[in-house]
Amino acid sequence: MVTRLPRVVLAAPASGQGKTTVSVGVMAALAARGLQVAPAKVGPDFIDPGYHALATGRVGRNLDPWLVGPERVAPMLVHGAMTPAPADVAVIEGVMGLFDGRLGTEGFASSAHVATLTHSPVVLVVDISSSSRSVAASIHGLRTFDPQLDVAGVVLNKAGSERHAGEVRRACERIGVPVLGVLPRDAGVSVPSRHLGLVPADERDAARATLDRLAERTAAHIDLDALLEIASGAPDLADEPWSPAPMSAAPTTAWRNAPSSPSRGVVPSRSVTPRRSR
Repeated sequence: MVTRLPRVVLAAPASGQGKTTVSVGVMAALAARGLQVAPAKVGPDFIDPGYHALATGRVGRNLDPWLVGPERVAPMLVHGAMTPAPADVAVIEGVMGLFDGRLGTEGFASSAHVATLTHSPVVLVVDISSSSRSVAASIHGLRTFDPQLDVAGVVLNKAGSERHAGEVRRACERIGVPVLGVLPRDAGVSVPSRHLGLVPADERDAARATLDRLAERTAAHIDLDALLEIASGAPDLADEPWSPAPMSAAPTTAWRNAPSSPSRGVVPSRSVTPRRSR
């Protein structure tokens, strides 16, 4: 099976750069254009996909190689893109820094890992509030760190002024990285947060109105056509759709019938090293 699926991973150099706000804004803005947007999130996070679903009207999928195995990540993306109807584009929100994954594994389950498994181009979201030309040096490092990765563009977040943004833009152009948009520091676009994570979408009465405003501001500051062009450059996927739903009963039964003591032969398939935080 060959699936034509334009797609892009929105990642960042680190947490706190604004990738969730930009990702949800892009999803909502593309959906407002009438596109079917298949949303996904790198890692096991359950709150961000709630916003993804609200923004797109489709279920937000978790793409986590640690939970399902690397071989099932692309098939799960294909399943999400085909359900309930074929999507026009998939937008995948990354986790933490671009190359930050399970500790001690050379980036396993990182945004870069998932981008590689799904053959997806990457657009970086970078907070430029505390620097200017140095931003381009950081982007250059991220772009060249892994030759398998396609860092195809950048969205500059929290610009202090047009002059500030222009300085960063010129530096990015110098290294050949397209700037797809600039969000001013006072753009008024954000997804509210609280201790231990974002506020779940279903707990916020004003969530829909917030997303509508976020979609408008995102469309005003980000070149969505350029983003779609990057997404359209992703190669076709030759993966059969896969969903964990048909398998959901099997692990429960196996666990119930398994010996209670590790000394009787129960060996975990993966170690229980603490997962990464957001």
